[in-house]
Amino acid sequence: MDSSGPLAGIRVLDASRVLAGPFCGQLLGDLGCEVVKVERPGQGDETRDWGPPFHGSLSAYFLSCNRNKKSITLDLAQVTGRQVFYELVKKSDVLLENFRPASAAKLGLSPEHLHSSNPHLILCSISGFGRTGPMKDLPGYDFAIQALSGLMSITGPVEGPPCKVGVAVTDVLTGLYAAVAILACLHERRKTKHGYHIDLALLDCALAAQVNMAQAYLTSGLVPQRQGNAHLQIVPYQLFATADSWLVLAVGNDGQWQSFCRACGRQDLASDQRFKTNSLRVQNRQELVPQLEQEMRRRTTAEWQKLLQPAGVPIAPVWNYADLFAQTHIAERGMRLTVRDSQGNKVDLVGSPFHIHGTSLPQPVCPPELGSQTDEILKSWLAYDGRRIDELRRQGIV
Repeated sequence: MDSSGPLAGIRVLDASRVLAGPFCGQLLGDLGCEVVKVERPGQGDETRDWGPPFHGSLSAYFLSCNRNKKSITLDLAQVTGRQVFYELVKKSDVLLENFRPASAAKLGLSPEHLHSSNPHLILCSISGFGRTGPMKDLPGYDFAIQALSGLMSITGPVEGPPCKVGVAVTDVLTGLYAAVAILACLHERRKTKHGYHIDLALLDCALAAQVNMAQAYLTSGLVPQRQGNAHLQIVPYQLFATADSWLVLAVGNDGQWQSFCRACGRQDLASDQRFKTNSLRVQNRQELVPQLEQEMRRRTTAEWQKLLQPAGVPIAPVWNYADLFAQTHIAERGMRLTVRDSQGNKVDLVGSPFHIHGTSLPQPVCPPELGSQTDEILKSWLAYDGRRIDELRRQGIV
């Protein structure tokens, strides 16, 4: 694996599973860390089986969050397996884990124990509800967190049921927060020379990421109602049906509102005192939006794009993945990349969004087959010889 990147030389032991931790590990790998994924012998991360679709033995789910990693199998349920794990911890800069607190304590993997093995370790613990509070021992998974965090209460049609976001967004958000916290600790460690324990909860991250909606409740004391594809605090800022499909109209200020009205020949709306400012448009949305719905159906999406884009009015058609990946822009930004699997076959992956000038980033590497770098890691990190590795394999440790 290419050792380039701003985080080259940083070793990350990724003992997490499913999405939040693995997504964080992938980000760190994209930036140059050597990321070693620790998995159960014979089973591995359960997302390896979350399909179809599959590319060979690798599910699309697993492919999405395990790029730029190496895989080692290790049975932590056995004493010898934990001893090997502690040795790996001593050689690591960062440890990602999402054990439930009771499981971590049972395995002797508490923050205190891990820091006694490596006082310089940056330990990032990811859980549903955090390491403190009355809910700390409850299992956490994205769908439940979307329900509990308030996110589902503001998502979905106005008259319909609460809805989840189409991806496991609370896992992804937590992975992003984890990467930020780890980078901050790596920076601070250069001065303090000691390790850190990061305690991240999916519920906390999901709540923090709801920004203006959660703040609107704290400011007003009023529970925000679902707006469907509209915006609670900006009008017009929503999805409209056109003559042939759908279009997002995102008028963000009063100048854009005037530009919209001029472009579509609706000076009557521009001069209407009820709609002069955004605050007034929010207050009078029930009178304005039906008129806009009728107006938007007069033209096709392409006609609206041709009319409104030159006027500086923010709009966007609704693309599916086939539309999106067919765009030249996506190709030029490297958001669809091709790597090779262990057999040399091409694998298409979603690309990394990092574009950092002034440094080189590692060449992307396909997510690993289960345990495919076990021997390599035990030799390079721990200086084990072939005889020692064979014995561990015979015992089912690796």
